[in-house]
Amino acid sequence: MVDYSKWKDIEISDDEDDTHPNIDTPSLFRWRHQARLERMAEKEKEKERLLKEKNEYEKRVENLKKKLQGSDGNADSTDMTQLKEALKELEKKGQQLIEHEKELEKKDRLEPWNVDTISKEGFTKTLINKDMGRKDDNLSEEEKEKRMKEFVKKNEVEIKKYGMFRNYDDSRRYLMEHPHLACEDTANYLVVWCINLQMEEKTELMAHIAHQTICMQFILELAKQLERDPRSCISAFFHRIQQAEPEYKKAFQDELDGFKDRVTKRAKQKMEELIKEAEEEERQERLGPGGLDPIEVMESLPEELQKCFESQDIELLQKTIEKMNPEDAAYHMKRCVDSGLWVPDAKAAK
Repeated sequence: MVDYSKWKDIEISDDEDDTHPNIDTPSLFRWRHQARLERMAEKEKEKERLLKEKNEYEKRVENLKKKLQGSDGNADSTDMTQLKEALKELEKKGQQLIEHEKELEKKDRLEPWNVDTISKEGFTKTLINKDMGRKDDNLSEEEKEKRMKEFVKKNEVEIKKYGMFRNYDDSRRYLMEHPHLACEDTANYLVVWCINLQMEEKTELMAHIAHQTICMQFILELAKQLERDPRSCISAFFHRIQQAEPEYKKAFQDELDGFKDRVTKRAKQKMEELIKEAEEEERQERLGPGGLDPIEVMESLPEELQKCFESQDIELLQKTIEKMNPEDAAYHMKRCVDSGLWVPDAKAAK
């Protein structure tokens, strides 16, 4: 079933033909349209004022709470009482702001559609809501890597500060103040940071940064779904996650758990790769003049020859060689020379 009820009340200025003969109908329609645009602009200003008031309210509450915490045991009862009363007054103000916000949302739901809200010009929409991520489509991998390095060099401190926040309100406020961080480069940096932390066995810190990483990835995913600039989706995501249904929060938690599992596996894999690289570097440094590894050659020698080299007994080595099959003796001694275990003319070589 299709719900057509939303089409019942549509405010369109040029659908009325019952104007007075002496009135210029096109002019009347233009005036009505202009009046509606002014009403819409005023409504947007009211929303901006509300947002500004909310931000100021949150800062004042935070400052008062800090004063209360800082004055524990260091202030008289009068100061403490005044601070608590001021906090109560602010909480009343916060309740009023919430009610005001609900009223605005209700007005938005009940307001009739019109030619300016029922649709948008395709060309204009493309310009305004263009996904910033699509700028990477024509870049090569080298160009993307270079761009990311430049971004990280410029914003690493801010990214790490975002990663350390512990609640949604602080994260939202910080990203609203630094909207340029809402991008793929930030998400990629956070992923690498998580892997490095896990490699350092800082699992608890990794789990915390992982939460902030998934928040950033959800913002980017929301922007992709809405075909909008990620910067414009910061507030929308945090509002959604804080007011979300259990299913949405479960999806977020599932993605977070899956991400931490992937980070743990990748960190383990990377550690193994680093160990192999270190072992290979050490092996390359050990190689003798003939390109053979002395440890590998030593382990492949017959037991009696191994004892000669372990004891560094040259006389015993000569006797052992004389007793061996000439071909076998020549084969093993050549490998010893190529690996550096045996230097034929030690004095000349020195």
